[in-house]
Amino acid sequence: MNVIRTEDAVGMVLGHDITEIVPGEFKGVAFKKGHIITENDIERLLRIGKEHIYVFDLSEDEFHEDEAAVRLGELFAGSGISFSEPKEGKININPEYKGLLKINRDLLDEVNDIGDICVATIHGDRYVNKGDLLGGCRIIPLTTKKENIYKIEELAKDKEPMFQVKPFKKFKTALIVTGSEVYKGRIEDKFGPVIEKKLKFFGSEIFYKEIVPDELETIKEKILAAKEKGAELIIVTGGMSVDPDDKTPGAIKATGANIITYGTPILPGAMLLFAYLDDIPVFGLPGCVMFAKTTAFDLLLPKVMAGEKIYRKDISRMGYGGQCISCEVCTFPNCHFGKH
Repeated sequence: MNVIRTEDAVGMVLGHDITEIVPGEFKGVAFKKGHIITENDIERLLRIGKEHIYVFDLSEDEFHEDEAAVRLGELFAGSGISFSEPKEGKININPEYKGLLKINRDLLDEVNDIGDICVATIHGDRYVNKGDLLGGCRIIPLTTKKENIYKIEELAKDKEPMFQVKPFKKFKTALIVTGSEVYKGRIEDKFGPVIEKKLKFFGSEIFYKEIVPDELETIKEKILAAKEKGAELIIVTGGMSVDPDDKTPGAIKATGANIITYGTPILPGAMLLFAYLDDIPVFGLPGCVMFAKTTAFDLLLPKVMAGEKIYRKDISRMGYGGQCISCEVCTFPNCHFGKH
């Protein structure tokens, strides 16, 4: 740091906080450490009594913290991402619309290992809403070597951006409710309204709905009929246990669908089935989806609605963090459930 006449400090970086006191009106920080001094600041500084100040003299091989933060924000922000104006070398990362948050964890780890730069995030692979706080990037010292920023720019080259949001698609959804007790009118269908509400959150609606008895051929026929009618997502509810009357898994398999998994390491939702009928995602939902606030269905549905292809390994990895603890006040997705 150098001591310099205030009138000569325009364009330089303030090396310390400067306090201003206006009796009976104000006492606090007038200029914060790291502030870049402008022509308009000079008169106020002199009025405060600062004839000389400490400044940082930026060398040719350094970036000021705010400039470095903006460069990194532009580098890290993928589709659907914006970032705030820098303040004290820090920017906030926010989504521009509702969607599925994707974070490049490998790039994140590499950047945080460089030094001088801190990037913190929430968990990825979850839905976020417009304006949510996704993370922040901060330059820790007032200045950082340009080589640090150049190194990060090289690391990020030809890679997925650190932050991106995939928008949700509006799927033509078919709902097939199984259960002879519902089909025969002995009990009311409680499953349908739950699924309709979950789909509405993602902007999709049910265009084809059938209530069918626990008969393998009938369930199979309705699934294939949904496909013929142009369904882009097929959900079959109930009949997912190993009881002899539960025919849903066999019916889905009988359509020729490729079963990705029947069973998940997620509780609730261990008996969930996921498959593809050609390219159409097919869910077989166990009864817990009807009454539990969050289940395996809530972890997989956002990925499907964002157009992601689901593989068995994606599901098998969900065991870590896959136990919902049924909090009295549910805060999902702002909790551990489904985070790994």
